Amino acid sequence: MLWVKSLHLIFMVTWFAGLFYLPRLFVYHATATDRISLERFKLMERRLFWGIMTPGAVLTIGFGLWLWLGWFRPASGWLHAKIALVALLVGYHLWCWRLLRDFAAERNARSERWVRRFTTFLEALLLHELQSLGAQNAVQVPGGVAFGGGWEVCYRANLWSRIASRVLWKVHSFSYASEADVYEKAKAFDWPQFFTVGRTLRVNVTAQKSPLKSLEFATLRIKDAVCDRFRDATGRRPDVDRSNPDVRVHAFLEKDKGTLYLDTSGEPLFKRGWRAEQGEAPLRENLAAGIVMLTGWQPGEPLLDPMCGGATLLAEAAAMARGRAPGAKRSFGFENLLNYQLPLWEKLKREKPEESANPVLFGSDNDPRALDDARRNLAAAGVERWVKLEQADVLERAAPAAGGVMIANPPYGERLGNLDDLALFYPKLGDALKQRFAGWRCYLFTADLRLPKLIRLSPSARTPLWNGAIECRLYEFRMVAGRPTRDSRP
Repeated sequence: MLWVKSLHLIFMVTWFAGLFYLPRLFVYHATATDRISLERFKLMERRLFWGIMTPGAVLTIGFGLWLWLGWFRPASGWLHAKIALVALLVGYHLWCWRLLRDFAAERNARSERWVRRFTTFLEALLLHELQSLGAQNAVQVPGGVAFGGGWEVCYRANLWSRIASRVLWKVHSFSYASEADVYEKAKAFDWPQFFTVGRTLRVNVTAQKSPLKSLEFATLRIKDAVCDRFRDATGRRPDVDRSNPDVRVHAFLEKDKGTLYLDTSGEPLFKRGWRAEQGEAPLRENLAAGIVMLTGWQPGEPLLDPMCGGATLLAEAAAMARGRAPGAKRSFGFENLLNYQLPLWEKLKREKPEESANPVLFGSDNDPRALDDARRNLAAAGVERWVKLEQADVLERAAPAAGGVMIANPPYGERLGNLDDLALFYPKLGDALKQRFAGWRCYLFTADLRLPKLIRLSPSARTPLWNGAIECRLYEFRMVAGRPTRDSRP
């Protein structure tokens, strides 16, 4: 009966493996913050419980009773029973291996999020963009790109960067061990040399492995340090404005080191100053620009957004093609600093790059209100003449040219609609692409990671991106002869 004991031990090991993973899965589920992750973890919980825990427990108990109580003594059909049980064992463990492998992949994707949020595919584009604007010694760092240069480089980066969120000026670094150290080091810095006491102030603090217990308290202490330094120097304290400050101070606290920055951008750079209508779920402009760049689209190539909403993707593509500075219609934080060089800034704003060929841009939406928003946004951005809009359903519209680039941001559960409706919509979208968009490179940006399976197409590339706090993917489908080409890339 040694082989029966071996089977019993193997089933017990498998059952305990499931017992080990299930509580950890509950923890990941409990800490998930977006709807898509919640749905994925619910599915994994059900598969792990019903696929491993329940049959594992039944088989473990069954084999235990067989072994220890002496049930099912050998009979004439014993050989056939052995074969059937071995087949059951092999099949069961193949199924367990598949479930545990899938769960491990989910778990690793979850744990890697904190790395991917800082190391994204857009950082490589940002690095190249800043180098083209004259940045010196530019290198990728967690959270962005660090670079050097004079004020001309800083002004150019704010005016022309399509991908950056902010341009922060590093002004001071220090070591610390407590909130008191942070206050003293921040107060010792000569803040009045950079801006006047009449400017309103806001302090933002982020941290990584900081020993301080409360970032809110650290923020308060740095704000007090700046204000107290002004009081000692001028007899007055600057006012605090949390919504629309003149000067923003950013602090980054590590294990034993702190760094202070002045924000030269003011409002985030994705606020171009032209958006007239927000729409129901708009993309940030810098993310839209990055998506267009990732597709490899060229201005002479037809570009279609068949679910254009407020036309953010189309506006960014048109601005790129026509050489429009993304920051031309807004103000910046560096204008409130004492070292602001107005002649240099006016000179840079007057510079005009060479305009490329007229872009060929198309947009459509089945909601007339969304199209009204799109027209207003395109007009506010000054690019309406380059975009042709029409009301059409993405499932029914025809391709506007024999080939080109299609970029769409379909609704997903975290933004719009519900998961059941989307599960019905995606297969229809896949059929529409196969039937009407042969010869096109189609890109779908979504947080719904079920999309490749539900759309029934094989993506040739999938790029991880973040839309605010939501993890997303940019899927590429190369449509040829009614089907996408298959690619070995993951």
